Amino acid sequence: MLRHQVRYNRINHIFISHLHGDHYLGLMGLIFTFHLQGRTDDLYISGPSGLDEIISLQLKHSDSVLNYQIHFQRIVEDGQLLFENEDIQVTSMEMNHRIPCFGFVFAEKQRRHKIIREKLPETLSREQMLQLKDGLDVVDSNGKLWANSELATPPLVPRKYIYAADTRVLSKQCKVVENCNLLYHEATFTNEMQARAEATFHSTASEAAMFAERHHVKKLILGHFSSRYQDVSLVLEEASTNFSNTVLAIEGQVYEVPNGTENHEPLAS
Repeated sequence: MLRHQVRYNRINHIFISHLHGDHYLGLMGLIFTFHLQGRTDDLYISGPSGLDEIISLQLKHSDSVLNYQIHFQRIVEDGQLLFENEDIQVTSMEMNHRIPCFGFVFAEKQRRHKIIREKLPETLSREQMLQLKDGLDVVDSNGKLWANSELATPPLVPRKYIYAADTRVLSKQCKVVENCNLLYHEATFTNEMQARAEATFHSTASEAAMFAERHHVKKLILGHFSSRYQDVSLVLEEASTNFSNTVLAIEGQVYEVPNGTENHEPLAS
């Protein structure tokens, strides 16, 4: 984060998928860094059972009392609500790994219609303007019918970004993945290591690509490559034969969640 100038002091919510070291061992360093830099804002951490114990033990045995409070939410089931504000909600997604493991679904909320202020007649009440925001036609105080399309523009279709953590590719049809805008999926191995992928509960690049194709995903990001691949372009080449709109997860790269509309702000990086 320092290398890529990420303002990590603005982080308030952290989601940990599972308790294999490459997915959580850096967490305590970040927690202590927040403390040493004088953080006072609360920190919210969602993770599997046992992570709260790991954090507590390290604080206990280092005799550390943080300047700020940690709120821990244990992830126990598929579809669990982990975070929500007026813009998005984050829920869990159960993976198929050697130990309990969860992915995360970042779903944008449906916005209301946007009123075209310069076209708004003075004969409408505040209640009728709220009806316009709900997509309804209205009749003004003079009895004139105004079509919603005359006075408001429809909202953009909500987007969805899914982070699929370490997992065997999910064989069942996943409704939550269907038509998602951006899917991150692990691709630890290529096809020649199929047996190894099955034994270690990981996926191959082609399996991830076929999963994306089957669920009509708009864009696929592959990551979690085995260190045996010095040239990860081999992973991209294999996946692209099954799903063309595939890119590799490169550290420091920013990826916009696509939606087909140019003037929409990015949802996640």
